[in-house]
Amino acid sequence: MSFVAIIPARAASTRLPDKPLADIAGKPMVVRTAERAAASGAARVLVATDDERVARAVREHGIEALMTRADHPTGTDRLSEAVHALGLADDAVVVNVQGDEPLIEPTLVDAVAGLLAERPDAAIATCACPIADAAALFNPNVVKAVCAADGRALYFSRAPIPWARDALAGGDRILAPGLPAWHHIGLYAYRAGFLRRFPTLPQGALERWEALEQLRALEHGHAIVVHQVNQAPAAGVDTPEDLERVRRVYANRL
Repeated sequence: MSFVAIIPARAASTRLPDKPLADIAGKPMVVRTAERAAASGAARVLVATDDERVARAVREHGIEALMTRADHPTGTDRLSEAVHALGLADDAVVVNVQGDEPLIEPTLVDAVAGLLAERPDAAIATCACPIADAAALFNPNVVKAVCAADGRALYFSRAPIPWARDALAGGDRILAPGLPAWHHIGLYAYRAGFLRRFPTLPQGALERWEALEQLRALEHGHAIVVHQVNQAPAAGVDTPEDLERVRRVYANRL
């Protein structure tokens, strides 16, 4: 099964300026991420960026770079431009690997790409892991996924869903035993045809209220299928503390 891995990377970050270029054991973070993506079954790996410094850095390490506009509101819009530029067929599978995921598991990249290839009814594949504690369930920064029996996503929310009515009736913030609560993991595989259409889809009320981009697809009738894994993958880099954690991991590998 052939697919393309695209890593959208923008240098602007309020918490960690120039994040894609942050050094991790002698290489920029975006290069480390691309190397992990290249260890998957991807037929092609490239970085889509609006920053010449990022493009230059990845090319110096033998990785393909594609310059894109600087005014994209989301990473998905950047992927849409990349798909147009690359001339990919509508049924081509494109995996969006976030540029701040230098510990991403190549097997997880393969899994979401493979799931989408197996599900012609879906426009997107993503993944989720079980929520193990009440703190995560009630944390609005932990996005919850609710799925149908066939693995299709029914909804994504920052709220604690599904709501265990009886267990939570007393107002206690506990995790009900056996509650099928899933933590959405931000790794996506798309059909190129959907990515082409994405910028034309108007933002709906659910996306605006939840501030969750994936709800745009559901609101417009595009199916999302979810690959379920047993445990959370390594976290990405959002803060200086995250960066130091990842640097320690790479230091121990060398």
